[in-house]
Amino acid sequence: MRLLALNKPFGTICQFSPHETRASLADWVKVPDVYPAGRLDSDSEGLLLLTDDGALQARIAEPRHKLVKRYWAQVEGEPDEAALQHLAHGVDLGDYVTRPCRAGYIESPAALWPRNPPIRYRAAIPATWIELAITEGKNRQVRRMTAAVGFPTLRLVRVGIGALDIFSLGLLPGDSIELPARSPWDGFAKT
Repeated sequence: MRLLALNKPFGTICQFSPHETRASLADWVKVPDVYPAGRLDSDSEGLLLLTDDGALQARIAEPRHKLVKRYWAQVEGEPDEAALQHLAHGVDLGDYVTRPCRAGYIESPAALWPRNPPIRYRAAIPATWIELAITEGKNRQVRRMTAAVGFPTLRLVRVGIGALDIFSLGLLPGDSIELPARSPWDGFAKT
């Protein structure tokens, strides 16, 4: 069994096959026969796990396992406590209602690398950082959640999956590391 952690850069698509206009995982990961355990859209960045083990891939990606994924979202505006409570209790996105999650403010993260290209800056509209810890991972879920409560996401970084954290792994954008072989359930305790 192989398990790799990648800090997926902004603009990279979550596939190994080449793309006409964007970088793909093949530009960053040279290990053969591993596949992403879950996805991050091309506009999102951060921790992505790749494995050659189907059971582990399912354990990481499938919502029924309730594995916590932590995101830092820089949102447009200043969400009030009611907006955070709405996020935490579940948001009706039209096609489904999100599961309850943890949502809270965080300080502007000093440990975070600059994004290339940087997000747009608007002097008249403040930007706020929040953290969401969700157990799902549907298509563009965090972006849709913050937009639904009136605070569109400007930048989205996945900083943790289960007990793994991108900063403790020491990964900069484009860096990957092979994690020690282990039982499929080790290192993925709920947090």
